[in-house]
Amino acid sequence: MSIDMPFTRENLDTYLKELGKEFRKLNGTKTPAEIILIGGAAILANYGFREMTYDVDAIIIASSAMKEAINRVGDRLGLPSGWLNSDFKKTTSFSDKLLQVSAYYKTFSNIIIVRTIAAEYLVAMKLMSGRQYKNDLSDITGVLWEHEKRGNPISREAIDAAIVMLYGSEAEIPASSKKMIDEAFADGDFERAYEEIREAEKLSKDILLDFDKAYPGEMKGENINEILEQARQKQRSKK
Repeated sequence: MSIDMPFTRENLDTYLKELGKEFRKLNGTKTPAEIILIGGAAILANYGFREMTYDVDAIIIASSAMKEAINRVGDRLGLPSGWLNSDFKKTTSFSDKLLQVSAYYKTFSNIIIVRTIAAEYLVAMKLMSGRQYKNDLSDITGVLWEHEKRGNPISREAIDAAIVMLYGSEAEIPASSKKMIDEAFADGDFERAYEEIREAEKLSKDILLDFDKAYPGEMKGENINEILEQARQKQRSKK
């Protein structure tokens, strides 16, 4: 998939529908599959503030035919290899308890049941991930903002309980995530927080792109926050 053709709320359902058809052909109708959408895909399915994502993270519970179905749909529609994947299971935001906190979304071709992660647990996952250069923190405030608009606000207590349920009482939430959620609830203006954080995330992404051009191969997962902080310090010193 090119950068000009991301996953959106509209085409996500189209691809899942095609996946349902392909899986049904390969697998038959006796053994259904279950896909639990995580991260950006779950945001797209349930909320309106996020316009796109570039891959579909999921928990996939299916026969071995699912991998072939994913590849066939990807090849036919020009999607990247692994367009639907469970790679997030290698990250700190994964918990084997996620299966217990999903909510029904849709069924495709009467064979694939798709679910998404319930709101407070999705927020907990984003807090645990806490990447300042992606959509993690803006997704959190976006979810809080939309639930407030719907008249179904998410309490801080519900989020804290979700963190404990998924990761245990000694969960190591990144300091930047904790600072952000503390400030968002203290201020109470989730819309403004979303807009400000989204702009900061875009700036962080630009900083990392510039760094990677200047120092190819030097950026690693463990030094990203250090790179961002050093760049911000330079910007502050110029003011």
